[in-house]
Amino acid sequence: MDDIDIRQATESDCDTILDMLNRLAVETGDGDCFRCCGDDLREHGFGANSLFRCLIATRGGENFGLALYFPIFSTTRGRPGVYLQDLWVSSECRDSGLGTRLLHQVIENAARQWKAAYLDLMVHGHNDAADRFYRRHGFEERSHDRHLTLDGEAFQTLRQEF
Repeated sequence: MDDIDIRQATESDCDTILDMLNRLAVETGDGDCFRCCGDDLREHGFGANSLFRCLIATRGGENFGLALYFPIFSTTRGRPGVYLQDLWVSSECRDSGLGTRLLHQVIENAARQWKAAYLDLMVHGHNDAADRFYRRHGFEERSHDRHLTLDGEAFQTLRQEF
């Protein structure tokens, strides 16, 4: 898989990104609740106030993977980091090293662009293959941290309280 190119996505890649994100959502069991659309990606991922960056792995016009990531900051560490929101590799390229290449490129880009010193991510509880992949690279679960989410009606309620 060394002949697969990894490049920074551009706005013209939104449909490609959306296709791969949709495939990821279906594979992880989130297909029914996947709501992202191309306009969301265009509005929030590109331009002066972009909220994320995305890498695409391609060969000969065929897409084999992506990594969508963005800057974060830890007051505990006193350092910027990178949050890997989505990492997807097509089934025919899994166990080829492409996921590791994408992960490496995210780290390199974030370290160069905003001096990221760490990487955070979340793994679906039922995705044992992804869990093994990340742990193989040294990722560890921190027992003192819990991922909590405020969404939907609860988000709107709190937003409107004040």
